[in-house]
Amino acid sequence: MNSPFEENTTPQDDALSKVKKEEHPLTEIVRFSLIAILIVVPVRMFIAQPFIVSGASMEETFQSGEYLIVDQLSYHFEAPARGEVIIFKYPKDPSKYFIKRVIGLPGETIEIIDGEVIIKNDANPDGFTLSEPYIEPMPLVAPMRETLGSGEYFVMGDNRPESSDSRSWGVLQEEKIIGRAFLRLFPPTALEIFPGNASDQFIN
Repeated sequence: MNSPFEENTTPQDDALSKVKKEEHPLTEIVRFSLIAILIVVPVRMFIAQPFIVSGASMEETFQSGEYLIVDQLSYHFEAPARGEVIIFKYPKDPSKYFIKRVIGLPGETIEIIDGEVIIKNDANPDGFTLSEPYIEPMPLVAPMRETLGSGEYFVMGDNRPESSDSRSWGVLQEEKIIGRAFLRLFPPTALEIFPGNASDQFIN
């Protein structure tokens, strides 16, 4: 008599349980592709995506051809800081992407006099001059002044003589910012996390 905890099976039952339906190879490819899409697309849309630097506007900090990973997530939780390198949609043509450095923050007044950048805000009503050892000096041009409203930023390239930035096309709206430079992957000799970031040098 069988114990109540034993299964009453036959060799035929075992043989049937081992029969497995083979899948078509295309099914596995489709499944893998769908999983990859479900992972990669949200990551690229909301978390991080690659960009390649093109042009000389950020030399010597960045060189044309360098490969960057851009952090798209952080600015959903915190505002851009002065000195951070950001990627954004060019206000005059949103199909193009620019890389520049954050210079002026919402509510501040930026003055450029004799090639120097002066920031005036609530904490510094008389203004302070930015110390920017990483830049190519600006050509001496007529003084300019820009007061930023809510959600507006003043951005500039590090190679000031060769950069098209807020001096020429105006302020940058917050909604056009894609994210900040998070990782420089190529060339391998220039591998760096938060490349070019100088936010710790400035007073916000």
